[in-house]
Amino acid sequence: MSNLLAAPDRPRVVSLWDFTWYTRTGPGEPFEDLDRAFAQARERGYDTIRICAMPFLLFRSGINTSALGLGPLGGEYGQRVRWYDVRHETTIDARAHLLELFRAADRHDVGIIASSWEYQQSPSFAATPHWYEALHAVDPEERAEVLADAHADLVDLLEAEGLGHRLLLTELHNEVQIGYLTDGLGVGRGDDAVRALTPRLERGITRFRQRHPDRPVTVNYGGVPVGALSALPADLDALVVHPYVYGVLQELIDTFQLRGTVDQFDEERARELLRPDAPGIEKWSVPPGQEWRMRATIMSVPEVYVHDWCDPDAWDRWLYDHWGTHRAAMYQKLTMWLDAAADAAASRGIPLILGEGYVGYTPLHGRFEEGPVGAELCRHAMREARRLGAWGAVVCSNAAPQHPMWADVALQRECAAILTGADLPAPLFPPPSSTSRAVTRAPGAWSRQDR
Repeated sequence: MSNLLAAPDRPRVVSLWDFTWYTRTGPGEPFEDLDRAFAQARERGYDTIRICAMPFLLFRSGINTSALGLGPLGGEYGQRVRWYDVRHETTIDARAHLLELFRAADRHDVGIIASSWEYQQSPSFAATPHWYEALHAVDPEERAEVLADAHADLVDLLEAEGLGHRLLLTELHNEVQIGYLTDGLGVGRGDDAVRALTPRLERGITRFRQRHPDRPVTVNYGGVPVGALSALPADLDALVVHPYVYGVLQELIDTFQLRGTVDQFDEERARELLRPDAPGIEKWSVPPGQEWRMRATIMSVPEVYVHDWCDPDAWDRWLYDHWGTHRAAMYQKLTMWLDAAADAAASRGIPLILGEGYVGYTPLHGRFEEGPVGAELCRHAMREARRLGAWGAVVCSNAAPQHPMWADVALQRECAAILTGADLPAPLFPPPSSTSRAVTRAPGAWSRQDR
């Protein structure tokens, strides 16, 4: 039996490379040179990456991916939006590129968590809508099973190439309750969606296990679904959650109606965040003929518009101005969420992994997450993950080659050291609720043999 998820000597430090490792390979882009990206990751303390392995595209779409065209959403649309700022049109042999990623990981001794963002946004960067159309041609009731077969095909390929040892964990999909996996269920994105999805996901996990019973498999959830933890699939091999606590950021989103429709958006109110030269929202779109890209991503138009056209300093000032009323609640929410997730994982005898976090989704050039407030929340998350015996955690979702935070080497090294238990001084300004408790759940060895 596999022991790929056996607890390491110390928690694994994860960097979120998502789909960007294949969408941004052009000249001067962060993944132009995979060896350089891995070397920089190791320098910052990372030993694991988490990726969209594009499994459906490679193995179940029927699309020839030997010359896969990728590029921006069109014009300047999305160029100041985090994760969406693809600069160049590129052509890759997708399968060969995936194998090269695993070979580079092997050279640098880095483990990989393979997931899929395909029912959220990966296809929006393709040169044609064929990938998006193939995904949505699959009956929603069968999507998890098709993804399971695709991931199983990926494992077959990796094992045939002698690279299977680099794959630590398979996630059928990213943030399963937030995206097109919920089609046809008649639910939103909350706990009701978590519960309603479970039968579909259990069928997918069963399908993957039929082909690779010795390989750990799971799904992951946006946030921490504290109201539905008992309703998660019965046979997960790890509990992967994304504790974005939002708080003050949620107040901004609600105040300016960033996640509603264009009709609901109050453009005049949003002017306090926008640059003076911002066009009207009705004028901001992808080029004609590219409208399918907006359907291929789950982002709302107002959120893209404001991220593209905000003054990053005005955005950050708004967050700092309102931070005081949310400070205690955000720390408490993060601790409560992680306690609940750790308890749910322990009750199942499976590892806890923090796959993303910790404030939330901010504009590309905003600095709240790596500034004095956000950085301390990241440190707090690392202390809590260490206390609870998490198998691994991201330092921050923005701590990856495709984000400006990558340049803050010292912060990433510090957070990695906190997570892995290096001898560091106590925080100068402790968070509002004490987290000085002793470690309550030390990492313990785990494998599928133990279940």
